[in-house]
Amino acid sequence: MPTVLITGCSSGIGRALADAFRDAGYQVWATARKAEDVERLAGAGFTARQLDVNDGAALAHLADELQSLDILINNAGYGAMGPLLDGGVEAMRQQFETNVFAVVGVTRALFAPLRRGRGLVVNIGSVSGVLVTPFAGAYCASKAAVHALSDALRLELAPFGIRVMEVQPGAIASQFASNAQRQAEQVLAADSPWWPLREQVQARARASQNRPTPAAVFAQGVLQAVGKTPVPALVRLGNGSTALPLMARLLPRRVLNWALRKRFGLLRPL
Repeated sequence: MPTVLITGCSSGIGRALADAFRDAGYQVWATARKAEDVERLAGAGFTARQLDVNDGAALAHLADELQSLDILINNAGYGAMGPLLDGGVEAMRQQFETNVFAVVGVTRALFAPLRRGRGLVVNIGSVSGVLVTPFAGAYCASKAAVHALSDALRLELAPFGIRVMEVQPGAIASQFASNAQRQAEQVLAADSPWWPLREQVQARARASQNRPTPAAVFAQGVLQAVGKTPVPALVRLGNGSTALPLMARLLPRRVLNWALRKRFGLLRPL
């Protein structure tokens, strides 16, 4: 029975991926940060483990448990929303700790079982790493970094028989937007220069739920992609996953910037 380990399985994309791979006959190691989520995953029949993806000791313990690993899915992450200068360096640091540094940390920790299984690393990126928008700069930057890291890892892991696939979701039905809205509310204060645009900031936080693709449909797309020979380097799934990168590639920068400034109320001086 092939084995897959998925981070961030408490809900949304992570849980949908766990369900899809279990139903396809995989032994699913499903991880989550909170104990109550781990209990729920164990009750659903997964090999559930509590894991903070930035906890080196927990990662080392998990690696010791795994003899061989066929697929690692680096899914854990969140969206830091709000003006870049309001969040500042600390918000950027927290965003990169989870969305970027953990991709390297988890993959490094599980390198030995991946090598034994000649496995596949699947990194969940985002089209936001391709089409950058205002009020999501830290998140967009983190997903652009995931794209670059995936390309580098694909080259560096090839001699060991380990393959790397990046998935760039578009709008997927999940709790991402509600979590992003709460985070934006914490960052954007009444004394912020961008306070007059608070509705636009919230609109950006909600953007991932604009006619979203069901998480189960997304998960089936990932399942199909990992079964292909050869495994594709990049897969885009979900509403907007094709159109938005196409806009970023084809529209002149001046036109794209004007459209984004108009969409988010940035044409008029504050």
